[in-house]
Amino acid sequence: MLGWFQALMPREDKFFDLFAEHSRTVVAGAEALQKLLAGGEGVERYCREIIELENQADAITAKVLTAVHKSFITPFDRGDIKDLIQSMDDAIDMMRKTVKTVTLFEQKSFDPKMQEMGALIVQAARLNAEAIPLLNKVGTHAARLQALAEEVMRVEGRADELHEAGLKDLYHRHGKSDPMAYMIGSEIYGELEKVCDRFEDVANEISGIVIENV
Repeated sequence: MLGWFQALMPREDKFFDLFAEHSRTVVAGAEALQKLLAGGEGVERYCREIIELENQADAITAKVLTAVHKSFITPFDRGDIKDLIQSMDDAIDMMRKTVKTVTLFEQKSFDPKMQEMGALIVQAARLNAEAIPLLNKVGTHAARLQALAEEVMRVEGRADELHEAGLKDLYHRHGKSDPMAYMIGSEIYGELEKVCDRFEDVANEISGIVIENV
C-alpha cells in the first residue's frame, strides 16, 4: 500500500538538478587537474581553481543532504541518494588532496604517464556526468546507464595499469639516485589512481540504483 501511495505523490526532482550541478563541477575540476598536470607556470592557477571547485562541490553536497532530510518523497532510496552524492564528492575531494601534494612539494613538471592519467580522469568524469541526468528516468535509460558505468570501470582499469607502469618507471629513474623524487612521484601517482577509484565508486552507485529501481 505504501508503495502505491508513494508512486502517486509528487517526487522531489530538485535532487536531479543538484546532482547535475555537482557532476558539472567535478568535470570542471577534472579538466583543471589535467591542465595542472601539463606543468609549467599554470600549475598554481589550476591548483587554486580546483580548491574553489571543491568548495563549490561541498556546498552542493550539503544542499543534497539537507534536502534528503526535508523531503517527504525522494526519487529513489534516501540511502542511495546520500551514497551517490558522497561518492561524487569524494572524487573532487581526492583531486584537492592531489593539489595539496603538488603545492607542498612545489611541483611544476609531471611525468607523461601522470598526464595520461589526467586525461583518463577527465574521461571518467564526463562519463559519470552523462549518466547522472539519465537517473531521472532510470527505467527508460537503464541500458545506457549500465553501459556508461562499465565504461568508467574500464577507464579505471587503464588508470591502474598506468599507475603501476609509472611507479616502475619512477623506480628505474630515481629509486636509488633520488629517493625524494621517487617518494613525491609515487605519492602523486597514488593520488591520481585514487581519483579514478572514486569515479569507479560513483559508477558502482549508479549501477546499484539501476538494479534496485528497474
